[in-house]
Amino acid sequence: MSVSPQQQMELLSRGVVEIIQAEELESKLKGKKRLAIKAGFDPTAPDLHLGHTVLIQKLKQFQDLGHRVIFVIGDFTAMVGDPSGVSETRKPLSREEVKKNAETYKQQVFKILDKTLTEIRFNSEWLGAMTAMEFAELGSKQTVARILERDDFNKRFKEGKDITILEFYYPLLQGYDSVKLEADVELGGTDQKFNLLMGRTLQRRYGQESQVVMTLPLLEGTDGVRKMSKSLGNYIGIQEPPSEIFGKVMSISDDLMIRYYELLTDQDLSVIRPMHPMEAKKQLAREIVARFHSKDAAESAHRDFESKFARSEFPEDAPEKILIQPNPVSLIVMLAESKLCNSRGDARRMVKQGAVEVDGEVMKDAEMLLAPGHTYKIRVGKTRFARVGVKRGPD
Repeated sequence: MSVSPQQQMELLSRGVVEIIQAEELESKLKGKKRLAIKAGFDPTAPDLHLGHTVLIQKLKQFQDLGHRVIFVIGDFTAMVGDPSGVSETRKPLSREEVKKNAETYKQQVFKILDKTLTEIRFNSEWLGAMTAMEFAELGSKQTVARILERDDFNKRFKEGKDITILEFYYPLLQGYDSVKLEADVELGGTDQKFNLLMGRTLQRRYGQESQVVMTLPLLEGTDGVRKMSKSLGNYIGIQEPPSEIFGKVMSISDDLMIRYYELLTDQDLSVIRPMHPMEAKKQLAREIVARFHSKDAAESAHRDFESKFARSEFPEDAPEKILIQPNPVSLIVMLAESKLCNSRGDARRMVKQGAVEVDGEVMKDAEMLLAPGHTYKIRVGKTRFARVGVKRGPD
């Protein structure tokens, strides 16, 4: 059954922040049976998390509609370092780090995309083969003034912080990927808008038809505030154990749950919204675990969750942690030092929210002292458990 351009536009627009230009996309859908859809990922870390999969899920929608999906692994650009959203020069990755991370990306993306229908391309294929003359020609396609219009560059320039010439080249290199692949559409996060538009500019200057740019939102992490990031500790990794993924999904707020449904699934939101939030969240957790593991793993994780959390049982396999302290230790120090909270500030917030239990009792005083010589059963939120032993150490 064929899908009309109008129906494709309706599906593909879901969860998208901006389409530049929407009328161009509709025209392309009417004029071509199969578009070249590109998204690039620099392998700066070995693991993908749900935030990365927002783009991959949109690629899957294009793929299911019969379009040609090109997953670009930026092994060359990763060694340059994307300056998007950073306040100082990034430390470039080594070739060995990039190669290792790139291999894991290849394995992980096929948990969503169809391996037989997906083109995996490494941008070192063409960027690494450029001659000095070609590199210089690329630089002549844009001006310094235009590059400095970029917010992060402009701010760093005004503050007198270093900006390397290589960083100036990064948007050009990403844009040149679109030229070499003759992309019809490029997807990226909202923080990538400048780089995506550079692709449109360069395609015109190399005599090609400009690609359509689709920006998607940056998915908030489990804290519901900041974008999902491994460094912030608010991520859900797609290779984490099923029970860990299930528990983390169950820990998110009801409002964030709807956003996850919109950006990570094809579920009809008009069916989800009337559901009881707890049941809707369990359904979402099962779907995500099944996608990255299996249906059996999802059902097992669900049963495990019911056993550990719904009936308020303290898990037998909770990790054990030991703190060496000369004196009684405050609750916030214990939570931070045992890594049950990201920081003392985070620990204080969790106590204030009534989300911390010690030996089954909800704690209200973040400065409460816990004596050495005991092991405490600590629960933070719905998913973090540990037995924390406090042993007396030297003064």
